[in-house]
Amino acid sequence: MTTSQQRIRPRRLRQSPGMRRLVAETRLNAADLVQPLFVSESLSSPRAVPSMPGVLQHSLESLPAAARKARDAGVGAVMLFGIPAVKDAAGAGATDPDGILTRGVRGLAAAVPDMPIIADLCLDEFTDHGHCGVLAADGTVDNEATLQRYRQMATLLGEAGATLLGTSGMMDGQVGAVRDALDGAGLHTTGILAYAAKYASAFYRPFRDAVESSLVGDRRSYQQDPANAIEALREVRLDLAEGADIVMVKPALGYLDIVAAAAAEADVPVAAYVVSGESAMVEAAAAAGWLDRRAAIMEALTCVRRAGAGIVCTYWATEVAQWLARGDD
Repeated sequence: MTTSQQRIRPRRLRQSPGMRRLVAETRLNAADLVQPLFVSESLSSPRAVPSMPGVLQHSLESLPAAARKARDAGVGAVMLFGIPAVKDAAGAGATDPDGILTRGVRGLAAAVPDMPIIADLCLDEFTDHGHCGVLAADGTVDNEATLQRYRQMATLLGEAGATLLGTSGMMDGQVGAVRDALDGAGLHTTGILAYAAKYASAFYRPFRDAVESSLVGDRRSYQQDPANAIEALREVRLDLAEGADIVMVKPALGYLDIVAAAAAEADVPVAAYVVSGESAMVEAAAAAGWLDRRAAIMEALTCVRRAGAGIVCTYWATEVAQWLARGDD
């Protein structure tokens, strides 16, 4: 071994937990995490989602307590999805002032007024066909008719108290349409979390159980092809030009290259969503004894942060925040 090789010893910085903490380049912070929550119009008490261990569909009565638990753990924000009792072709429940999502947002705004509330702005939970927009006569999703519904939904959710609207439908021009609607209603401080790069992923399947999706077929005509990366950056640029306050990549773990590219492109915060299927794989492997659950969760979320996401949406948010508060990282 040469003298130079003897002097350069990278392992010196890995010798103890204290040293590893000192030189860690990426750190998880509870405030960077977003906790997704589900509220169902048909429930009077919480119900477990079998394909998503640890995740509950909440009633309007149980929802505030879940949000307060996240807030008290230090979680940065909650993201709300509504599950209506009745669906129709137009997704009328999405623009009902007394619909489940609107009531859920109002309840959260009262329960955790100091916590950002992200409301999902999409029609898929509310339509009987399960698509994210209004269908044309030929069965395709009508982009312009859908934007009109998004404008109505945006105004309603902004007035209900949402801090940010998650434009998850992947319609062309959706960010601009929503921004125009919000500004036209005087809701200038309501922000937009743009699902800029949302891929047509197989890893959404458990989520569809959670929202009781009616989807038949797929969403490949409007969500992005997993094969494409250049297209993702084009979507990011378009959303930024239309007024996005935050841009998001979804899913996260299989798309860390896209997270990194979006972070290099954007001059606003970048979020990434560790989706239901990604979480379910970790939970299933841990339940089988094939990996250490806590270590795998912490590694996965740290990797998303390392790739460039300043905000991480994860079903583990509250639990991880509690670990961090105890120093269990």
